[in-house]
Amino acid sequence: MITLKDIQDAARTISSFVHETPLVHSNSFSSMTGAEVHIKAENFQKTGSFKVRGAFNKIRSFRDKKVMAASMGNHAQGVAYAASSIGIPAKIIMPFNAPIVKQEATKGYGAEVELHGDTFQEALEYALEQRDYTFVHAFDDERVIAGQGTIGIEVLGALSPVDAVLVPVGGGGLISGIAVAGKSLSPGTEVIGIQTASATSACASFRGGSIEERVPSGTLADGIAVGKVGRMPFEIMRAYVDDMLTVHEDSIAMAILLFMERKKMVVEGAGAVPLAALIDNADRFRGKRVVLVVSGGNIDFTLIDRSIHKGLEKSGRVGTFGVTVDDVPGRLHVLTGIIARQRGNILSIEHDRLSADLTVSQTRVMITVEVRDREHLRMITDEMKQKGFAVRDMNEGK
Repeated sequence: MITLKDIQDAARTISSFVHETPLVHSNSFSSMTGAEVHIKAENFQKTGSFKVRGAFNKIRSFRDKKVMAASMGNHAQGVAYAASSIGIPAKIIMPFNAPIVKQEATKGYGAEVELHGDTFQEALEYALEQRDYTFVHAFDDERVIAGQGTIGIEVLGALSPVDAVLVPVGGGGLISGIAVAGKSLSPGTEVIGIQTASATSACASFRGGSIEERVPSGTLADGIAVGKVGRMPFEIMRAYVDDMLTVHEDSIAMAILLFMERKKMVVEGAGAVPLAALIDNADRFRGKRVVLVVSGGNIDFTLIDRSIHKGLEKSGRVGTFGVTVDDVPGRLHVLTGIIARQRGNILSIEHDRLSADLTVSQTRVMITVEVRDREHLRMITDEMKQKGFAVRDMNEGK
């Protein structure tokens, strides 16, 4: 296992190549959750992600070697940037579903990009077969883990005491390094890993006591969509990590939206999972000083509109409901009149006249409205029900 000294050595090695990112107190997130919330903003790091820390610490040990990595995007950019800065060539293997924005950014840092496989695991296995390059693992490597652990030194050097640090987890390299640093410098600080429910290998392995593979499904948090936790990170997590939590896609979307709205920060899905977990588990952290490690800001911009819409739905500020009405002139006017009277803002209206449960004289109107909160939406739908309309709230349970 790595030690605090390894991480301190890494901090000296990479200090001239990376930023010491800010630790930002958030009044709005603190008020929202009842915790004292601080943000470790690795989305402001070079290449937009913490990955550059481990990449530099690993690649600085090479001399005149070609390097290769497998990555969904952030590790790719970190390795490409580090190799370019040091003056050695890099080749990155990425799965076909890696976000195009991350593929292009990796090329922009000077690396050759080859697409292979439908998952990160397939890209990784292919990369490990290549013999002409020195491989830089994204998380299962002592020097990489030590580099990521420099975040823990920075956090506890800037703020003390800290009750809990919430860390995104994919393969486990980031939380492993932070946990070693955190527990060495502040044994009372809880180190808690956060995974998306769409990719739970680390969480399942942590709870089960042995490494378990889980095939990831589609997720906004593509940066932590890893199917198998690393061997070294797993052993470190067993020794140092206090707990693991999972969050769902709607919560991640809401967290992305809140970062944009409240902090004016662009945060990718993987970086948003600590805030999602804090909000979902607010009672657990109420009254505590909590640090959220925002691991990166390299969001796929084609997902932003969907993230915003899902975030607004999750927070109760956009509502969708269906109303079955007689298909005669004037009935839609009654519905829109109710919405106008209640000061809702109509975003879209769709008609369905073909569903099997409708008669030939009926239509179902699907209405999406912008509202203040869930109570405001309830006021609108209650008035419709009072007027005799059958209303189905499509946001129930969200």
